[in-house]
Amino acid sequence: MLTREAFEEASQIVRQVTEDTRLVYSDYFSSQCGNKVWLKPENMQVTGAYKIRGAYYKVSTMSEEDRKKGLITASAGNHAQGVAYAARKYGCHATIVMPTTTPLIKVNRTRSYGAEVVLYGDVYDESCAYALKLAQEKGYTFVHPFDDPTVATGQGTIMMEIFKDLPLVEYVLVPVGGGGLATGVSTLAKMLNPNIKVIGVEPSGAACLSASLKAGHVVTLPTVSTIADGTAVKTPGEHVFPYLQKNIDEVITVDDDELIVAFLDMVENHKMIVENSGLLTVAALRHLKVRDKRVVSVLSGGNMDVITMSSVVQRGLIQRDRIFTFSVMLPDKPGSLVKVATAIAQAQGNVIRLAHNQFVTTNRSAAVKLTITLEAFGTEHKEMILKKVREAGFEPKMEDAAL
Repeated sequence: MLTREAFEEASQIVRQVTEDTRLVYSDYFSSQCGNKVWLKPENMQVTGAYKIRGAYYKVSTMSEEDRKKGLITASAGNHAQGVAYAARKYGCHATIVMPTTTPLIKVNRTRSYGAEVVLYGDVYDESCAYALKLAQEKGYTFVHPFDDPTVATGQGTIMMEIFKDLPLVEYVLVPVGGGGLATGVSTLAKMLNPNIKVIGVEPSGAACLSASLKAGHVVTLPTVSTIADGTAVKTPGEHVFPYLQKNIDEVITVDDDELIVAFLDMVENHKMIVENSGLLTVAALRHLKVRDKRVVSVLSGGNMDVITMSSVVQRGLIQRDRIFTFSVMLPDKPGSLVKVATAIAQAQGNVIRLAHNQFVTTNRSAAVKLTITLEAFGTEHKEMILKKVREAGFEPKMEDAAL
């Protein structure tokens, strides 16, 4: 059972290992959605995510005998680090089963806390099944990442802090994977003030909670596909599902493309790195149907490897027409390239890359294909550049952009 007494106890215990992630008011996101928006930056925790709360509280409630057996869990990364960190604090061994698709930064950081990492399966559900098998074979104590009321209680301490910082909070947006965080936050929110609306946010490519709530029982998706790896879960937790049915007011789903835009917004306006799962609640702000409400978006984590970050930034710049590529056919004679370059310069376009191919055709009047990748300020500036190129006598053809 998730009780108020348990939440209060958990809040005291997790303070031993958590950072004080005070709410951050966002002028930018407030203006974008017409509400007063605060961010709860759990990406600033020592393990880079909120998961340390539930893991540490769970381990604190175990008997010494269960700890000595060794801990095991399955995780896409953030819970893995939380369990590994808690195990090190309590001096016990931890084995972590992680999907083979887990970002390298999460794997390395989990190992850095002294845990043994086993890579197995393409998604969390496959990793979890294998971890349970190992637990049975070797007698380890299994620490479920979300389908455990004690773990959910630890995660719910986030709501205690939100309420302390903003007693008049009206809406709380929380990411949903398996549902542990949403369970803890929504259950405590209703205890503190039944009028607080808690909205779960999940990726459209892994919307297991939406499907389950619609069906009235836990549903397993046939497949999941999302860049939000921390919430790429096929099945919500059976033990926490009744709490979600009771306390979640609404579920919003967002597409991966929205997460890409949210990443750029977060970096440019708050100078914070937030992983794709943590950005779910930021992307969902645009879907809110209310105005002038006090809203808190929980940023669940910030563990993103550099390669993924680079890819997200590139795709985001392309989506927003900050980077684009076009080609033109030029006559094979001196001065043609200068005319195109001059037109771009007049529109203040910044050339990133240029390819000059003389062998695309035998037609001497249009023998050279010039492909240009440019940087612009946005869609309006992009259109201005293309207009200048047309005025110079060339017809630009849009190409796939890539850096």
